[in-house]
Amino acid sequence: MIRSMTAFGNAKADLEQGTLALELRSVNSRFLDLYFRLPDELRHVETPLRELLTAQLARGKVEIRVSFTRNASADMSRLDPAWLETLSEQLQAARRILPDIASPRLVELFNWPGQRGNDALDPQVWGAACLQAAQQALTQLQEGREREGQRLAAMMRECADGVGRIVETVESHLPQLLAEHREKLAAKLRESVETAFPGGFNHISGTELSERLAQEANLFALRIDVAEELSRLRSHLEELRHLLGDGGGKPAAGKKNAGSAGKRLDFLFQEMNREANTLGSKAGSMDVTRAAMDLKLLIEQMREQAQNLE
Repeated sequence: MIRSMTAFGNAKADLEQGTLALELRSVNSRFLDLYFRLPDELRHVETPLRELLTAQLARGKVEIRVSFTRNASADMSRLDPAWLETLSEQLQAARRILPDIASPRLVELFNWPGQRGNDALDPQVWGAACLQAAQQALTQLQEGREREGQRLAAMMRECADGVGRIVETVESHLPQLLAEHREKLAAKLRESVETAFPGGFNHISGTELSERLAQEANLFALRIDVAEELSRLRSHLEELRHLLGDGGGKPAAGKKNAGSAGKRLDFLFQEMNREANTLGSKAGSMDVTRAAMDLKLLIEQMREQAQNLE
């Protein structure tokens, strides 16, 4: 399955005390980089969150942001009378030494550490809710990655079809190129002999002329022989279609890809670009030169798309 590294996922978990919101944002990266933005009360969930994400993601810079909002009913919690009596006794004892100490305001009493017992975050309850939301957000993130990955794969398939057409065109053009060169060579040879020795062709047999032309044509054919490069390009195209899932099966659910498709494609495009460079250096006509340039352009377009893949 081809996946992009750019996607977004979010989920919420509603509890009696409030609502927990979790967001996952993923962008391109050479490796898997996780960045957590968690409330202090949920720091203990970072390790299981990390394990969950690393089990299903291979590459990408992923930001995990968690926040929670308390319900209004929780904010209107009742003050504990016993706790108020204890606080009053402690305040009176302090005033015997520091008589100017002011009484706390009502809002300060509601937010006093230890007083808000009914809306304090239970690590187990909120931790489980956080992991549940993370799984939902991760599913959404993976679906977004797959949709974007399929769009990128479709673009690369179009480029690959273009590469295939160029390879076929160059292959079909080679016999004509050799024939044209043989004709040009024969005309040039006749012109040179006539210039140096008027009527010189009367002293050269047809067999000798044919042998010389055949020798020059063979040398030219060796110099422009790109059959090996074209064959390797065809092989690379087959591998490309295999990596893009053409004819391949889906991995099992919850399983990682067997290696990074993005990295393998990047290496494949480097090899294809090398063949295109060799093709250009061996070009025996402007048509082949243009074909090599078009190949390099298509390969670079695919390589840019592959950099977005996981």
